[in-house]
Amino acid sequence: MIDFRYHLVSIVAIFLALTVGIVLGSTVLEGPLFKSAEEMTASLRQTNQDYRSKITELQTREEGNNSFVFSHAPELVRGQLSGERVVLVEAPGASASLRDPIERLVTGAGASYVGRVSLTEKFTAADQAAVVDQLASTLAPIGTKFPDGASPYDKAAAMLASAIVTGDRTQAGRPNPVAAGVLDAFQAGDFLTVSGTPAQRATMAIVLAPAQPYEGEDAEKQTAAVVSVAAGLDSVDLGTVLAGTTTASAAGGAISVLHDTGEAASNVSTVDTVDFAAGRIVVVYALREQLTGRSGAYGVGSGSTAFEPAVPSPSPSPSPASTRG
Repeated sequence: MIDFRYHLVSIVAIFLALTVGIVLGSTVLEGPLFKSAEEMTASLRQTNQDYRSKITELQTREEGNNSFVFSHAPELVRGQLSGERVVLVEAPGASASLRDPIERLVTGAGASYVGRVSLTEKFTAADQAAVVDQLASTLAPIGTKFPDGASPYDKAAAMLASAIVTGDRTQAGRPNPVAAGVLDAFQAGDFLTVSGTPAQRATMAIVLAPAQPYEGEDAEKQTAAVVSVAAGLDSVDLGTVLAGTTTASAAGGAISVLHDTGEAASNVSTVDTVDFAAGRIVVVYALREQLTGRSGAYGVGSGSTAFEPAVPSPSPSPSPASTRG
């Protein structure tokens, strides 16, 4: 039988071991542990400082590069879009700070900037989809047949495209009599606002993606609405570019969703560096490329295939001998 004395001795032994451990930990091991912690802290502090210095250096270089490109932007885009007319379409949540830089670059490239159409949050609101569908169907000319399975935003995009863009340069700069009242109707419903004269139809369009991906249970439908607008414009005009930042090419962003959309992905060009001077120049180059019947995904984010379109080879100049006849 194990008696009380045995239990008492065991308990005393346990407490004695704990006491010895505490004494050893606070005396014998105290110095090495503190020294090791201090060395690790110093190392982490130095590593952190190195990273900060590197980040500062990269930011300075980026600002310098951006400043250099910005100052030479007029030379880099001059004549690239001569004779074209460009309209800007803003998705709900797009950055308003990009309006003026885009307008300056487009006009610097030789195009006429006709104005902008800014879609409101109500346009993409889930509880307004049926209203958008009914409005688009009501505005459609008699005999119009939308594709099977067309969403409310596919229909709305078709109507908006008919009102603000054309693929026929002889009709550019003129309102479409068949689409008379489309912009007014959408504006009266608080689905969009207008600046400039977008009803004087453009030949090309830039769609500005939301600054941040939409959130919530309706985010996927809202983003799909933006993609529908870009695809609808591209199906009518001579070229459309969906432009945004790398957040738009990340998961859930408008550019990323467009890349996963069959026909639209192969027709609409994308640029995810529009917040940089170089990226805005790429938007102009992407529009120019669209005039040749080609498209691409440009930038640095997921899904991009190159930073910019390939520069077309210049036509060889005639030799002196050949010009003499």
